[in-house]
Amino acid sequence: MSELYVHRARKRFGQNFLHDAGVIHRILRAIHAKAGQHLLEIGPGQGALTEGLIGSGAKLDVIELDQDLVPLLKLRFGINPQFTLHQGDALKFDFASIGSPSDKLRVVGNLPYNISTPLIFHLLDHADVIEDMHFMLQKEVVERLAAEPGGGDWGRLSIMVQYYCRVEHLFNVGPGAFNPPPKVDSAIVRLVPHAVLPHPAKDAKLLERVVREAFNMRRKTLRNTLKQLLSNEDIEAAAVDGSLRPEQLDLAAFVRLADRLAERGLPA
Repeated sequence: MSELYVHRARKRFGQNFLHDAGVIHRILRAIHAKAGQHLLEIGPGQGALTEGLIGSGAKLDVIELDQDLVPLLKLRFGINPQFTLHQGDALKFDFASIGSPSDKLRVVGNLPYNISTPLIFHLLDHADVIEDMHFMLQKEVVERLAAEPGGGDWGRLSIMVQYYCRVEHLFNVGPGAFNPPPKVDSAIVRLVPHAVLPHPAKDAKLLERVVREAFNMRRKTLRNTLKQLLSNEDIEAAAVDGSLRPEQLDLAAFVRLADRLAERGLPA
């Protein structure tokens, strides 16, 4: 690599560059990209995964926020006609501008921990143009994504992501796989948007509202935490026990509560 393009990780972008060849190979094997597919890599950094993704023969778009990395990426991959670089913020990117229901995106990213949750919710707004997502995230975030009802990890993130997607915690990655090494463990997660929602809500925005209110005070019972939205009679009419705490409810129960709210005509 030319001295001109040596790049040091920047704290303000949350950059931790993946360099472990074994981990890179394992991630690429999990993604299993093929020619004819349309990939989107968020935050390619110095191109550790990019090289393997473009080598699959798939069409590859990448979004990179750090403009200082753009020359490096163009130098390494710009000659490939299958490669397109977008310099900008993935949190503001319109994914429907490059993908469609007939040309779905396979999204890949080693996501900065400080933007991972809002970015996942932004991507879920475009679930109709996404085939699947493979992300490197903080391990505790992946544990929350893949959580089941009844435990401390079950919450707003688990419920809303599982409403839209099947979640698979694939494997963990230690700090030594990165430069500089982060202070936390990481993990790879696969998110696959449901072709048909298993528990469709009458109004997904109302579902978000019910879940948000419920977990604002997760140690309190539902009849207390939801009292501004639903009476105890409403909760019981949704076949839910108001004496339970929110972490004890599954996704289907939250959808029933949101549908009860929708029946009452409350705006999201």
